[in-house]
Amino acid sequence: MDKVFKALADASRRRLLDGLNARNGQSLRELCAGLDMARQSVSKHLVVLETANLVTTIWRGREKLHYLNAEPINAITERWISQYDRERVHALVDLKTALEQTPMSNTDAFVYTTYIHTTPNKLWQALTDPTFTSRYWGVTFETDWLPGSTVIWHENGHRIADAEQVVLEADPERRLSYTWHTPTPEWAQAAGISNELLTNLRNEHRSKVTFEIEPLGDMVKLTVIHDDFDPDSTMREMVGQGWPALLSSLKTLLETGETLPEPETAERAD
Repeated sequence: MDKVFKALADASRRRLLDGLNARNGQSLRELCAGLDMARQSVSKHLVVLETANLVTTIWRGREKLHYLNAEPINAITERWISQYDRERVHALVDLKTALEQTPMSNTDAFVYTTYIHTTPNKLWQALTDPTFTSRYWGVTFETDWLPGSTVIWHENGHRIADAEQVVLEADPERRLSYTWHTPTPEWAQAAGISNELLTNLRNEHRSKVTFEIEPLGDMVKLTVIHDDFDPDSTMREMVGQGWPALLSSLKTLLETGETLPEPETAERAD
């Protein structure tokens, strides 16, 4: 937590986070253009933010893109913030409020990085084995996890099957990617989704989710990238609200053997 507080103590670094909150997925060149700072200074600030896990980077071809990562803010809010006076954690509260209330561009990928005390093998099991996914997600998958294979979702007693629900990549203990499920009437009814919202979701381009697994000593770095959304995507807004709670429950399960109350799907808000 000390690294997070140190990172947020600097006004320039907070400006960088504000810039990413307004438009996520920027390159170093784009970030420099929005700040009155030398490229080298911006790079140094980004290193501090990445070290604190407040910024996550992914490569798109030869370009390195920077994404604001809300995981440390969520963790501090859940575990510590209620113990202190608001003024002492002013930056954290304001940033969390901005993350919750200021919509990012819906064409952005949802990118979220968390560090879990586990092994790559156990994390892979937690992402693919129905015994695990049912506990923290309330979802099970029917598939052999081979690239090109269909993925049938089971959720709330409903079977969601579609030929376009497929495994895109599967490198055990390193990388997993698959297309997102089809919004069906049965799923919508179970999730409390209105007919109007369901129609909007069914008209959107199918998105995909990718899990990147990287061992780091006795921990594992997990980066979730959910992308391929339409502009102004409703699904993008929904998964952006649902993934943090789901991944928090996954982390809790792997580290303690317990789950958070009432597992949520990645589309649903808290």
